[in-house]
Amino acid sequence: MAGPMFSWKTRFIFFFVACLTTGSATSQVPLLMWSSESLPPLASPTAGHITSSEQLSAYLYSVFGSGSHTVLLFLQDKLSKDDFTIFGGVFGNKEESAFKNLEAAVQSSTASVTLPALEWAGLSAVPALLQETLAASPLLVDADTLPHLSINTSASNLLLINLPYCSELYKSCREVFQDNDEIIGKVLRFMKSRDLPYTAIYTGLQPSRVIPETSVASQPVGRSLLQAVEADVKPPIVYNSSDGPCIMLWAQNLNVSFSKTPSNWIDLAAQTPTLTGSTCNSSNSLLVLNYPSGHVLRFSMSQRFYPVSARSWFTLDSVQLEADGTAASFSGRRGIYAPAEYSFHCQSVSSFQDALLVPDTSGQNSSDWSLRFIDFQIQGFGLANGTNFSYASDCAGFFTVGIWMGLLMALLMTLILVYGLHMILQLNTMDRFDDPKGPSISVPQLE
Repeated sequence: MAGPMFSWKTRFIFFFVACLTTGSATSQVPLLMWSSESLPPLASPTAGHITSSEQLSAYLYSVFGSGSHTVLLFLQDKLSKDDFTIFGGVFGNKEESAFKNLEAAVQSSTASVTLPALEWAGLSAVPALLQETLAASPLLVDADTLPHLSINTSASNLLLINLPYCSELYKSCREVFQDNDEIIGKVLRFMKSRDLPYTAIYTGLQPSRVIPETSVASQPVGRSLLQAVEADVKPPIVYNSSDGPCIMLWAQNLNVSFSKTPSNWIDLAAQTPTLTGSTCNSSNSLLVLNYPSGHVLRFSMSQRFYPVSARSWFTLDSVQLEADGTAASFSGRRGIYAPAEYSFHCQSVSSFQDALLVPDTSGQNSSDWSLRFIDFQIQGFGLANGTNFSYASDCAGFFTVGIWMGLLMALLMTLILVYGLHMILQLNTMDRFDDPKGPSISVPQLE
């Protein structure tokens, strides 16, 4: 759907009606494209139609096949069409919409294209397709560093702006979408102030909501119990040496943030890294995760024999993060350790709250970055096979703060009870009484 043929209101009404239409259960992400220049026309997709990757590739080649272009790729960690329905203001008060700048940009653009359901083909499908089409490497920028960037319009540019998805750690989903919308507005205002032609794309790195597809033919005939469909669990990251698997890591979330700003959290676990630079031997292991967004995580581990415990232990010596030309280092010796034949597991490993990762004070940028790993498990030695972790040594102690408080209060109440019983047992009855018939006691008065 191209810009001159339909009004902005018509395009957005069609987009949100398509959001409510039931389609296939395959994974999908929405895609919005608008430009300060013209765009080739695109036939309006029918309700429930899923745009394939081949169709998107053909259209992008028609847009960027010739000449130089500056593309702004607003890539959110997760995005689904339901997010527009829930947090948009199309069916309610527009003042409550979390996409005010986005709607205004599409309205004021020369041309725009809306794909409510784009077939999701992988974490790096859209960035890789744009990189191939433009013949330009993506440059990771943000709204604060963009004004200091010199953009050469005589060559094609692919500017990547990562946007976080809500994790409910600090803000609600609506607040996160509003912060993302402010970032989009700030970037677009900069491009307008410099009078730079651009084409902007807003999409998701992966769907935020996936409806599992069940085959009707495989369902048993007759009555059956309702049961929840188990969600697919992503496999762990395994590094294999010449002698077999030697390092394994798994995490639900690998959140990193610059300047300790919650709205800038990026979940690296949503991307597929390469392991170039990883090494391992009997005493040291190094796991290097190179992500498409330009971030690099290095986990350095070592194992030593301790005579006191008569066994070998492995420690996570340091975690190094590289991004945007800066490097930060964090020490894990404070509490990330386990027997050499075990793995280490912790529900939350962070550098700022109950910190198990301590920023390196000698580094200039370590204090500017924050790390938070959710449901984190790592093993650098003693892997028996490449599919399962060994027995996990958990970071949670047997006695928590609440348990200690309860034990101390119980001990205090017990002491009070024992003292009270002791006082009661010491009470004795009087062994003699005054005789009422006897002479009264006279007390002489002194004048």
